Amino acid sequence: MIEKGNKLGLAKQCRLLGVPRSSYYYQGNQQLLEKDEELMQAIDRIFTEEPAYGNRRIMDELLELGYKVGRDKVRSLMRAMGLEAIYPKPRTTKPGKGHKKYPYLLRNLEIDTPDQVWCSDITYIPLGNSHVYLTVVMDWASRYILSWKLSNSMDDSFCVECLEDALGTGAKPGIFNTDQGSQYTGKSFTGILQTHGIEISMDGRGRALDCAGRGKLDRLLKLIKV
Repeated sequence: MIEKGNKLGLAKQCRLLGVPRSSYYYQGNQQLLEKDEELMQAIDRIFTEEPAYGNRRIMDELLELGYKVGRDKVRSLMRAMGLEAIYPKPRTTKPGKGHKKYPYLLRNLEIDTPDQVWCSDITYIPLGNSHVYLTVVMDWASRYILSWKLSNSMDDSFCVECLEDALGTGAKPGIFNTDQGSQYTGKSFTGILQTHGIEISMDGRGRALDCAGRGKLDRLLKLIKV
């Protein structure tokens, strides 16, 4: 058995027992990882019911449920989950360093034709003691989901693959709308849109789908979870 206070030291104890040192640290942190997953699932449930709640309100709800958690922890977990309160404010999601922000092109625009506007967003999905992220590309007018991808990380690759699959259908929009998350502001994503001659629109509110689009996405989530 490995003892932290043993005079042989952790490295030597692991070597004598034939146990990788990384395994020791993983086991020591396993309880913490499981606690974070439990918190993230609680946050997801609260946010689903009250999407206007920011990290302070969600922290208050967690405290009432008996979780001992601070605002910084809630903020960091919400950031990792890609959750942002839905209400008008000066600044929400941030593009990656050096990424260009594009103007919002949908204000006062009547959208009633398929392929006039496509949009994309990312949603956190709890899975037992783990989680994944879902991204979709959806036609704004018809609410038709053109493609979707799952990932266990928030890098931009699954968003890019989702976009490529949607464009692989042979159709393309006049405008593509997203939020200002780094997955969408990077060259990997915007470069594809530019290559296809698609105008880029970015919504600074942090949610690229409107309420009707959110309902469609919720139905897709239920299908995936079955």
